[in-house]
Amino acid sequence: MSDSFQVHAIGWIHKEGQDVSIEIDPAYQEGLLGLEGFSHIIVCYWFHENDNSRDRRRFRVHPQKNPANPLTGVFATHAPVRPNLLGISTCRVTSVTGSTIHLDAIDARNGTPVIDIKCYIPDKLDPSKIRLPAWVSGR
Repeated sequence: MSDSFQVHAIGWIHKEGQDVSIEIDPAYQEGLLGLEGFSHIIVCYWFHENDNSRDRRRFRVHPQKNPANPLTGVFATHAPVRPNLLGISTCRVTSVTGSTIHLDAIDARNGTPVIDIKCYIPDKLDPSKIRLPAWVSGR
């Protein structure tokens, strides 16, 4: 099995004040067909400003950059430092116009490369069966 593969940006995040959007590369625009029927999307993006060998070797962090939270493995957090700098956000779509997806907000910086977009379809997990650590739930 090879550990080498290529990932290409399909678009870029734009943030100007309250205006938040994803501009899709024209080569991928036809992939937006039908997206306007969904209220939310899952956006996969690359933490491009953290791409250095030091942060890729950092495996434990204080969640939410809060030293009061316990030291935790990156796979148990949403920290932007990790072996592969993939970020994922669920976002509300306000409209789709041409090759632009307008959002209410996203937890990513202006200029961030978008790797993939998936429509959000609610999961069938029973909320009573979900377990979270105290630092997430505020207990």
